Amino acid sequence: MSVPGVTFGLLNGQQAGASEDDLVALHGEACAAGADPELARQLRVWRRQPGFTLAEGRHGAYLVGFAAGMPLRPSTSWWKDMTSPLPGDLASEHPGRTFAITTLVVRAAWRRQGIGAALHGLILADRPEERATLTVPPGATAAQRALRGWGWTKVARTAAPGGLVLDVLLLSPLHG
Repeated sequence: MSVPGVTFGLLNGQQAGASEDDLVALHGEACAAGADPELARQLRVWRRQPGFTLAEGRHGAYLVGFAAGMPLRPSTSWWKDMTSPLPGDLASEHPGRTFAITTLVVRAAWRRQGIGAALHGLILADRPEERATLTVPPGATAAQRALRGWGWTKVARTAAPGGLVLDVLLLSPLHG
C-alpha cells in the first residue's frame, strides 16, 4: 500500500533502538491513556526478543505511525490472564506458531489515510508464523472495526495490568 508523502520501513530491534524517543512520544500522543512511563523499558525488552520487528511510517523524518511485534515463545505468558477458559489448544505455542503485534499506533492527525493498514500489512507480510495475535481495548471502536476488516477475530478477553480488560484477537491463518 502506498500513502502519498509517507515512506515505510521495517526495522530490527537494534535499528528500532535509534528511534526509541520518537516511538515513546508518538505512543503517548496517540493513546487515549497518554504517556506510559513503562513503555521505554518495555520497548527495550521487546527489542531484544528473537524475531522482533518494527514497521514505521515517516513523513520525512517525522514519525507518523508504527507497529511492533515478535514471535511468541513456547513458554509465553501471553495467554495466561484470560478472563475465561480458551477452547482447545488455542493457547498452545510452539516455535513458528504465533506472531504477536504488541503495538500499532498512528498519530491522530494522520489517521484515516491508510497508514495503519500499510503498517499492518508490512509487519505481517513476510512472517513465517501460522497466525498472529494482538490485544485491543473493547471501546476502541475504530481500531476494532479496522482489525475486523483486515480479518481479525476476537477469541478471548484478558486482564491486563492496572485492571484494564482487553480483547484478544487472532488472525489465522496468517497467510491465506
